[in-house]
Amino acid sequence: MAQSDIIAIAVPACEALAREMNYELVDVELAKEGPGKYLRIYIDKPGGITLDDCEAFHRAIQPKVERVDYDFLEVCSPGIDRPLKKQRDFDAHAGKQVQVHLYRPVNRQKVFEGTLVGLVDGEIVLDTPQGRMRFAQRSASRVTPVLHFEDADFDADFDETEMETEGAGNDES
Repeated sequence: MAQSDIIAIAVPACEALAREMNYELVDVELAKEGPGKYLRIYIDKPGGITLDDCEAFHRAIQPKVERVDYDFLEVCSPGIDRPLKKQRDFDAHAGKQVQVHLYRPVNRQKVFEGTLVGLVDGEIVLDTPQGRMRFAQRSASRVTPVLHFEDADFDADFDETEMETEGAGNDES
């Protein structure tokens, strides 16, 4: 079965189930890795996806995609660095820092970083230090948010005493 046929069968089934289960279908891909073919389904929801969500969707979608030719079925969260693909993704990230990876270089450069203005008439509009730039969406291999960890407060929920009591009594001296 051709990859396009597999996607043509899997996507409608995934879209219908995602709607029914109140998830957003982010992407469906078929990837050949080693000797196996992976059918990967990315789902999301406001507040994020849990392992239980992935497991429930996996159980519900598996019988609906049985006739598709794949070796492994994975249901995943798109992650915090999920690629921007649809108009709503670009709208949600307008005003934020993104990286645009191009298939072919522009002025000997394939990766551009800047503030996303938006996706306008099929063009990714980006404010960069070099000025406003436009890229045809089809010329971008990947557009991802830029994650800034330097401002994050990772210690906000960290309780040192909890770690000390969990480790208590484990000395093997």
